[in-house]
Amino acid sequence: MQYDRRVTRRLAGTRATPLPPVMVDAKMREFDRMLGLVANKDVTVTLVGESGSGKEVMAQRLHMLSKRRNGPFVPINCAAIPESLFESELFGYERGAFTGAAARGPGKIEAARGGTLLLDEVGELPLALQPKLLRFLETHRFMRVGGTTKLDMDVRIVLATLRPLEADVVAGRFRADLYYRIQGIMLHVPPLRERRRDILVLTDAFLQQLSIQHDCTPPRLTAQARAFLLRYDWPGNVRQLRNVIEFLTVMRSGAKVTHKDLPMHLMQPVLGAAPAQPSAIEPLATVVERTMVAAVDAEGGNLERAARRLQVNVRTLQRRLRAGR
Repeated sequence: MQYDRRVTRRLAGTRATPLPPVMVDAKMREFDRMLGLVANKDVTVTLVGESGSGKEVMAQRLHMLSKRRNGPFVPINCAAIPESLFESELFGYERGAFTGAAARGPGKIEAARGGTLLLDEVGELPLALQPKLLRFLETHRFMRVGGTTKLDMDVRIVLATLRPLEADVVAGRFRADLYYRIQGIMLHVPPLRERRRDILVLTDAFLQQLSIQHDCTPPRLTAQARAFLLRYDWPGNVRQLRNVIEFLTVMRSGAKVTHKDLPMHLMQPVLGAAPAQPSAIEPLATVVERTMVAAVDAEGGNLERAARRLQVNVRTLQRRLRAGR
């Protein structure tokens, strides 16, 4: 899927990490297709995905594809706000609404006027506040804390959760009526282990981005090092990959990086994962070959660019690809 370069530029200064201009994995192409179908429809979208899989980035992508792209994008993490402050944080408050409220304070909904408000980790939304959110989703009207006047607000709400909310509904932690209201359009962000063809694309994007951010020369990852990145399961998803690349960028600036230079946890099985059977472990040569094929795919079949990406000779790349046929 081709990402508009204007989107990448507009997101460059935001808290979440911008996506690279091209993603090659079929699952992400399909996800982006569905994102495009709903972008210009003023409907509530719920993004479901594991921690670190890029839900906020995808919400920004949705915002930038929509007719609201020139409006603000305002994220709020429901898990990070004390329950006692949540209502005023979301809806704002009037002067004198509580001790210390010396002046009127706008909430996140007003801050997102004309744009998009992301409620991240919506499963952590206080139960007492859920009916008010439901009412706002249905009417786009609300009152500030301590207020008496209903305000109309043109805001698109996008929700994100790292777990399906059905169990929370059964346990009484999440209202069924709110769940059914947001259930209509739920898009699942694939974890990184299910879109391995994007690992190298993200790796190169992070190498470029972080070397500029830290004002240093990006390290040169060998094909074998890339093979180890490709076969690791990444339980922390894109966030974990970015942190590994940041470590390499800062600690190995301009140096050649082999698999021996990678953090030790990349050599270990993922905690909690079932132990692999010896017969199920791929030979490293197979992983290296798959890495090369993925690099060629990412470069649109251009062997010279793929060789530069892998830091190998073009003839070496051609020979390994022929041997794998």
